[in-house]
Amino acid sequence: MEQEQEPTRKGSTPIKVYCLPEEKAQIAENAKAAGLSLSTFLLRVGAGFEVRTVLDYQRIEELARVNGDLGRLGGLLKLWLTNDERLREVRAEELRALLNKIERNQEAMRTIMQKVLAR
Repeated sequence: MEQEQEPTRKGSTPIKVYCLPEEKAQIAENAKAAGLSLSTFLLRVGAGFEVRTVLDYQRIEELARVNGDLGRLGGLLKLWLTNDERLREVRAEELRALLNKIERNQEAMRTIMQKVLAR
């Protein structure tokens, strides 16, 4: 018994798209920005998928690094405050305000990352 093979894209009939050289260049540029081949890009767009650019993912990585840096900064600040006698005279309200600002920035970055990923 021979098994029926699933059809492959390479064995299927291609779709031709007529476009001007400038249009082809723009499509190729968009495919490159998305990190996809021209064929994969056109297939995804034609099938109704939203194509994300590589820049979206790079921005999320950058935001994640900044978020981590803020977390480490807050941790170091807490460690410094608990171990340094010289800072006993610094007002607790100012320190709490700084820590709260770090936490707000982290939350804002998490919100931005979620929005970029949800697009």
